Amino acid sequence: MNFDSSQHHNVTDAVVYARVSSKAQTRRGDGLNSQETRCRQYADYKGYAVKRVFTDDLTGQRADRPGLQAMLSFLRVDRRNPHVVIIDDLSRFARNVRVHFDLRAAILEAGGILESPSIEFREDADGELHEYILASVSQHQSRKNREQTLNRMKARCYNGYYVFQAPVGYRYEKQDGHGRVLVRNEPLASIVQEALEGYASGRFDTQAEVKRFLESQPLFPKDLPGGQIRSQRITDILTRVTYAGYVEVPKCRSAEVPKWEIPLREGKHEGLVTLSTFQKIQDRLKGGAKVPARPDLNADFPLRGFVLCGDCGRPLTACWSKSKTGRRHPYYLCHNRECESHRKSIRRDDLESAFEALLRQLKPSRALYDLTKAMFRHAWDARLASAKETQAAARQEIVKIKNQIEHLVDRIVDTTGPATIAAYERRIENLEREKAVMSERCAEIASPKRPFEEMFERAFLFLANPWKLWASGRLEDKRTVLKLAFSERLAFDRKTGLRTPKTALPFKLLGDFHMGNCEMARRRRFELLTPRFVVWCSIQLSYRRLPYQGDQL
Repeated sequence: MNFDSSQHHNVTDAVVYARVSSKAQTRRGDGLNSQETRCRQYADYKGYAVKRVFTDDLTGQRADRPGLQAMLSFLRVDRRNPHVVIIDDLSRFARNVRVHFDLRAAILEAGGILESPSIEFREDADGELHEYILASVSQHQSRKNREQTLNRMKARCYNGYYVFQAPVGYRYEKQDGHGRVLVRNEPLASIVQEALEGYASGRFDTQAEVKRFLESQPLFPKDLPGGQIRSQRITDILTRVTYAGYVEVPKCRSAEVPKWEIPLREGKHEGLVTLSTFQKIQDRLKGGAKVPARPDLNADFPLRGFVLCGDCGRPLTACWSKSKTGRRHPYYLCHNRECESHRKSIRRDDLESAFEALLRQLKPSRALYDLTKAMFRHAWDARLASAKETQAAARQEIVKIKNQIEHLVDRIVDTTGPATIAAYERRIENLEREKAVMSERCAEIASPKRPFEEMFERAFLFLANPWKLWASGRLEDKRTVLKLAFSERLAFDRKTGLRTPKTALPFKLLGDFHMGNCEMARRRRFELLTPRFVVWCSIQLSYRRLPYQGDQL
């Protein structure tokens, strides 16, 4: 592959090749321009006319770089007019010995002559040895830099710093004494937080509902045509402990870090959700697959799938029907062929008007509302009174877990079997996770994050008049009302209308008082009422972000 030196003296045209290792270097530095300037100065000194400049922003370990391949194609087009290929330095040409000499041969075959202001390329034995040594040094520097970078990344992970690409909802920001740390990236952080908390609380029954929620957010980045998001991406979001403010790198996380195995540890960044919320998500994911919510639920028919046929008990479906005049009319209907109401339409206005009338009846009186609020306050004060005892018990549990961990560590020291040691290490990892969750709960028990009035404001608004949430017009709010206000689906008879509904526990108890079902109060009834009110409203309603409607009943 030696080039004829007699032709070398006749070459007057040249091309320049420059390379940096990543796209980030093209934004942060001036590496490409600096290389091009030095190569042009060398061309002027040698009397060459630079015809083209080719650049890449990829690693030098690869030979299939777009800029490099475009340069070879340019050289092959006019092989009768050889060009000098000028590079700033050998390390900018390749970072691998094999890649270096393969590209060197490809340039010669295309009619090019490789030159550099940093090295003289010679075709004799000494020149080839010198070039091989420099290419080996360049390869060694590349591999050494990679090893040092991975070691520093691994060390930062052990110290609680996340070092990989920022997950959606986060961005990196430099902080004094910490370097680059993950911080919330609004409004994406709030969107991801709502999705995580919604799945943990049951607001979203399936991953498909989480997927549709994120797809409905215009600012959330999509990765498929038509504004779609890959299902695997939803799973990744729900299983990423980073969102809980912790760092963990499982073994064989990727091909880039095959030997990393960093157990769970508290991160230096703020979590979007608590670790206990994250654990609820994992428990739900392990609970098995559920049938996804119907994709045809829309604002036109909010009761589709919730109202049952009064004759056969099957869920009613819905559709738009076009009359002879061309006008479209909305109907609910039963699709069960064995039902006597099969394909017998129910006007949407009739069904939804009956439902709205029923919903309006769930509104309690002012006196009953005040009584309920007082019961909330009583339960709140009782829970605060017992908080110290609960916190003390949690601290004892943490001490117990620490002792178990120390005991297992001592047993590992006295054990030689690899299988036994691995089992102990897995147990220690699980205990560390339990300790982290318990510590987080202990901190939460210490004092309420918000005052009573703010904590239960949304719950009171909903209990005072669930109709207001239904009247908001948002399909999501309407589905929330159906989940919270009724314990079972409603049945609708075409002749008699809606049958007696089975409301959720709070509305059932409020209804008993409101309808005058008076009897001697039992201690058990009040014990059921206050805790369930608090748990039901504080956990369920707080995740649903009910819109503020004022103090009106």
